[in-house]
Amino acid sequence: MNPARVTGWQKLYKQAEDELLDPRALALPDWETLVTLADALVAASHDEYRGWGEVVIFAACAAARIGEISGRRVGDIDTTQWILTVRRQTTPAPGGLTDKGTKGKRARKVPIVGEIRPLVAQRILSAGPNPDARLFTGPRGGRISTAVLRDATHWDDVVTKLGYEHLRRHGLRHTALTRFADAGVQVHVLRRIAGHGSLTTTQRYLHPDVHKITAAGAALSAHFNVLRAPRSLPGPIVMTR
Repeated sequence: MNPARVTGWQKLYKQAEDELLDPRALALPDWETLVTLADALVAASHDEYRGWGEVVIFAACAAARIGEISGRRVGDIDTTQWILTVRRQTTPAPGGLTDKGTKGKRARKVPIVGEIRPLVAQRILSAGPNPDARLFTGPRGGRISTAVLRDATHWDDVVTKLGYEHLRRHGLRHTALTRFADAGVQVHVLRRIAGHGSLTTTQRYLHPDVHKITAAGAALSAHFNVLRAPRSLPGPIVMTR
């Protein structure tokens, strides 16, 4: 989009530049902030439907988009290894959910971390044993798109009150990828989780924070100290018959 044709384009263009240069700057700082955001979104919605907050938490922990999480089938989740198969999907008719024909090419697998496994297990239990049953849908059983989530939860007002006015729904995906990178996930594995076509895109999440830079300096100093340490001389040789 041409930024010159957008009202208030200077601010929006700056946000776009920040995302291109350092997408981790758009991530939420910690788990507690994520839970606070989810609870605030539920409280701000008209029906206080818990599903709004659940899909937000899931997206922020699975490095997936809202549209990729909403409407996933029970059969897409491997509860033995806790892995989710993410596929692109579209909505051809009101209330309908159909996977795209390119799902085999675009599908990827993402880990379901321990913090959200009880949430996923409860959803599966509620959906029943049918592997085609849909999970993380709206209050009427339809797909949760980013626009639906924004309008139903008054997203812009909520994130502004929490001090994260820059946060958009796609920022949840940035949050997950940033935390995966901070946890030491290797870049080629992170690329597979994210579904990036280029390794360069994934590498933007690997910028070290101040603590890691300080730790790297301490490690180098320790290495120099080992090199400078005097080596002990060998003891006298004792001849025996």
